[in-house]
Amino acid sequence: MYTTLALDLDGTLTTSTKEITLRSKEAVQRAYDKGVHIVLASGRPVLGIVPVAERLGLLGEDATILAYNGGQLVSTRDLKVMWERSVDLRTIHTCFAYARQHKLAALSYDSKGVITEMPDDRYVGLEAYNNAIPIRRVDDLVAEVRHPMPKVMIVGEPKRLLEARAALLPLVGEHADLGFSDPFFMEITAKGVQKASSLTTLLALLGHTAQDLMVIGDGLNDVPMFGIAGLAVAMDNASDEVKAHAHTTTASNNEDGVARAIERHILSK
Repeated sequence: MYTTLALDLDGTLTTSTKEITLRSKEAVQRAYDKGVHIVLASGRPVLGIVPVAERLGLLGEDATILAYNGGQLVSTRDLKVMWERSVDLRTIHTCFAYARQHKLAALSYDSKGVITEMPDDRYVGLEAYNNAIPIRRVDDLVAEVRHPMPKVMIVGEPKRLLEARAALLPLVGEHADLGFSDPFFMEITAKGVQKASSLTTLLALLGHTAQDLMVIGDGLNDVPMFGIAGLAVAMDNASDEVKAHAHTTTASNNEDGVARAIERHILSK
């Protein structure tokens, strides 16, 4: 039996309207009751994952939040940080300065939600919507962010973000990874930090093996997790590129895909 279950959130566990179906909720709860360690693995900040953990009945229980695309591991039992890798301040400020110079929206997070100089940007709004958190406008993001962060973002039209990535890599590439959770979301994380690397760290902390790991996801940032999993399941709404890296597929996020996969590969065993 699989002892660890890592679930992507957006496009996987949640529907296109950001809901969790009753069938998926019950399947996750039954897997947990069977002794499976549940990992909520997302690019979201912690405050965007906690409500999901609460809906699943995992707050106060022995499960893990893998936030910021792998930048932080947090226990759902007490919301204490178990492990963290942050982007250094100089790298963050370099990225923010580039964004301001080229009129791109950059964002970070405080204890309540998103902070940005461009609160009306459509992609900033989408990030806030995805996490169900508010936006706070600041005059100067560089002045506002005064300590390392697990993740910051530059958001915008995909073509412009590709140009930004090409320009920033020579400046910050030794210290940070610049990846895309969506074509319009460029995520800046510490070098070598991704969902898969943090999941490997968590497995070691738990004393579990990768062979006993089941992963369900739909995005390109889930593919490295597929590579270490004993069973990698792609959602039907994933791209063909993502599906090519999975062992099998399940129904879409709007058709109880997570529940169906858990029922088939965990609950029926």
